[in-house]
Amino acid sequence: MKKSVKTVLPVFLFILLLAALWELLTTVFEVPHYIVPRLSDVLASLWENRLLLGRHFVLTLGEALLGLGLSVLFGVSIAIWMERFNLAKRTLYPLIMASQTIPIIALSPIMVMWFGYGVWSKISVVILFTFFPIAVNTSDGFRTADPGIGELMRTMGASKRDLFLKWKIPSALPGFFTGFKLAATISVGGAALGEWLGGESGLGVYTKRASNMLRGEAVFSGVLLLSLMGILLFLAVRWLESKVLAKRGSSDEKEM
Repeated sequence: MKKSVKTVLPVFLFILLLAALWELLTTVFEVPHYIVPRLSDVLASLWENRLLLGRHFVLTLGEALLGLGLSVLFGVSIAIWMERFNLAKRTLYPLIMASQTIPIIALSPIMVMWFGYGVWSKISVVILFTFFPIAVNTSDGFRTADPGIGELMRTMGASKRDLFLKWKIPSALPGFFTGFKLAATISVGGAALGEWLGGESGLGVYTKRASNMLRGEAVFSGVLLLSLMGILLFLAVRWLESKVLAKRGSSDEKEM
């Protein structure tokens, strides 16, 4: 408990300081509400529109989670394929790297044209944002597996299946979770962008409509919720990482 308090307290105090500065500076300098609204106005907007924002929040969260889940499926599958077959690695890895030279925001309208204005266009944009870090970090995790452990397992008669399941996959887990945490945070931006380009609901649509009406407090309330969503997804993945890696560590100790 003391350790948790020591970790959280500085962050909490820093957030309070930023909040106080936000409210003070916008009030003292009389900043127009459509540029930077006062924090109190943003919080009031959050409360007044809590039911509407709640529905938008759930929709955007669902798009982010579904797109992130599909990215994990596709990214890990591609990484395993590249690890098992050298030809796939020589052909796919350069293509994956080259795909990142194309601005994702330029591909997003294409996804809308292909999938329309339904939910799948938003999910496809999320996949564009999140597929790369998962695939590349998982592939790099496979590549950094300790060769000494592999040689020891071979001398003990381990099969290719055992080598992959008990050597390669555990070695790739830290890299996978690094990419997963990064993808979790940016999945929210992908979902919001997909909604902004073409949608009827979601926090991206909410902030776009509020911006068109110069309602700064509503825009900032939507942005705060998107930020909160990204933080929650990151913390959820980090919690999952701690559980999986701790379980892996205890399994390794039992085997030893």
